[in-house]
Amino acid sequence: MKPPFETRIAACQDRLAAAGADLTVCFPSPNLTYLTGFAESPSERHLLLFVPARGDPALVAPAMYGAELSDLPIEDLHLRYWTDSDDPLEVVETVLEADLLGGTDPATVLVDDRMWATFTQDLRELLPDAEFGLASTVLEPLRIRKDEVELAALRRAGELADRVSLAIRERGDELLGMTEAELAAEIDRLLAADGGEEPAFETIVASGPNGARPHHHGGSREIESGDPVVLDFGAFVAADLEAGTGLYPGDQTRTIVVGEPPAEYERVHDTVREAQRAAIDAVEPGVTAGSIDRAARSVIEDAGYGDAFVHRTGHGVGLEVHEPPYIAAGNDRELEPGMVFSVEPGIYLEDEFGIRIEDLVAVTEDGAERLNETPRGWETGQ
Repeated sequence: MKPPFETRIAACQDRLAAAGADLTVCFPSPNLTYLTGFAESPSERHLLLFVPARGDPALVAPAMYGAELSDLPIEDLHLRYWTDSDDPLEVVETVLEADLLGGTDPATVLVDDRMWATFTQDLRELLPDAEFGLASTVLEPLRIRKDEVELAALRRAGELADRVSLAIRERGDELLGMTEAELAAEIDRLLAADGGEEPAFETIVASGPNGARPHHHGGSREIESGDPVVLDFGAFVAADLEAGTGLYPGDQTRTIVVGEPPAEYERVHDTVREAQRAAIDAVEPGVTAGSIDRAARSVIEDAGYGDAFVHRTGHGVGLEVHEPPYIAAGNDRELEPGMVFSVEPGIYLEDEFGIRIEDLVAVTEDGAERLNETPRGWETGQ
């Protein structure tokens, strides 16, 4: 399979031209990984990708990365290295003078949305007459629609989360007496043992009244018989690329009970499950992200729990666990094939329990594909 990075850079250049922009500059971030397959954490060193609307891209990087960067599967990428005895700004200036801006005056330069201020300031000093904007102008419309390589990785991440979810559910009574922290650690162990690169986020195990906190941090509370337990977890898996990298997350939530649940629990659980079903049934190209939130929220409001649904219905996933599109009230962005996002309605009853059910879905040409297929009921031990 040919790595997709040259195709992505060409699409970025088309977007730049259409937007009337001359250049986009990325630093270590998901944008850099998306365009090149190179992943690195930000640091004080200048590591900058320059993608012009016309001409070949260039990457300025510390020489210590030479081995990794020489393997990037991008034929026309110009690599410009500097050592710790060099002034990296001189290298950056040389790259900018190589007609990357196409002779436009003033130039329009789009910088990575998360670029540290120090690097943005360097660019402003080197290009005092340029107009600056954000790289998301051109990159968000590209990243929001997943290609087949990305979709395949997200499906595998969903399957991994499914297997671990089933393994935990089947333990039944064995979960009693475990602390939230112990169960979270066990979930992380199972994810890693089954091929996960690393947890996609801090695994949530929230038992009993702690479940009423949507982002509870697991602690020393022991799981007791009859406790509703919210389990929210996933792991990154590597995309199937010949060269370069790309990690994509799973993200699944189930709420289970060992023993007999509280009196109101089954009604609330059924409501959340129906809200999720209504939202996923509403997914198709052309509808808005806000309408999916409305489909879920109306079910919960009709059941009398509207004030207990305290967050948006979902978020996009890709190289990041949270990215556009956001499935939230008032979001008029229309859904397109290839978008992938969570659908995770919840009801949270303070001092009692919480319930959330979450799956990832991909927008298809005529509807939605669920990327998770485990049972959504609350029963355990089966």
